[in-house]
Amino acid sequence: MNPTDLKYTKDHEWLRVKGGSEAEVGITEFAQKQLGDVVYVEFPNVGMTLSEKEPFGSIESVKAVSELFAPVSGEVIAVNSELSDAPENINESPYEAWIIRVKMASADGTKGLLSAQEYEAFLKQEEAE
Repeated sequence: MNPTDLKYTKDHEWLRVKGGSEAEVGITEFAQKQLGDVVYVEFPNVGMTLSEKEPFGSIESVKAVSELFAPVSGEVIAVNSELSDAPENINESPYEAWIIRVKMASADGTKGLLSAQEYEAFLKQEEAE
């Protein structure tokens, strides 16, 4: 079950609003299971402007390299540099191992994102196809 305090994308990223216009971004448990053992995370530069649904970095596992997509538009205000030395934290606790922090461009920037319930339904629909 995915945490209900998060918002989700169909690209399997999550977003946790941290009060006001700041949010953390990571990948879902589903995504990390699909990737397998994560070995490297490519971060954007702090200060970079993100556009919703556009790539901002990548995540590499023993199986594949996948692009990371911004769930909201905004500015990168921090990267989780702990993941440089311990990318496996994403596998161990995907909902705690945030990748970037963003200052969202708009207070209603999360409007197009999925709730936990909607994300679960999306995963079931994908499995059925």
